[in-house]
Amino acid sequence: MQRAPTSPERISVALGLCVVMLATLPRYMAGGHETRQTLIIFALALVAFAAIVQWRLLAVEARRRLPQLCKRLVVMLLLGMVVMGGWHALFTDWISWQVFISHGATLGVLLHALSLWWSGERHAG
Repeated sequence: MQRAPTSPERISVALGLCVVMLATLPRYMAGGHETRQTLIIFALALVAFAAIVQWRLLAVEARRRLPQLCKRLVVMLLLGMVVMGGWHALFTDWISWQVFISHGATLGVLLHALSLWWSGERHAG
């Protein structure tokens, strides 16, 4: 079975990666890591460009699914923030807000991607 080269699920994950990269910028700005900051900005531009190209390749009916997937992404990002907040409150000394949002966004996108994979596996089998 041939898979489509693009899907709204892939685009939602790419948008999530953009959010993660944006969430890491304050961390690198506060730490004075200009080289990492520049690399993140370049990577952000590349992933955003790829997401736009993939969106343009989507069929109209697939584009209609994207808003719902973006809502799901936002829910997972919020869940990632809550879980990381709880984790850091229970198991670590408080870290900076820059590290907190970076960790929370990363966990949220990971949860989003895993939930897409899990629901895809469930519907395929």
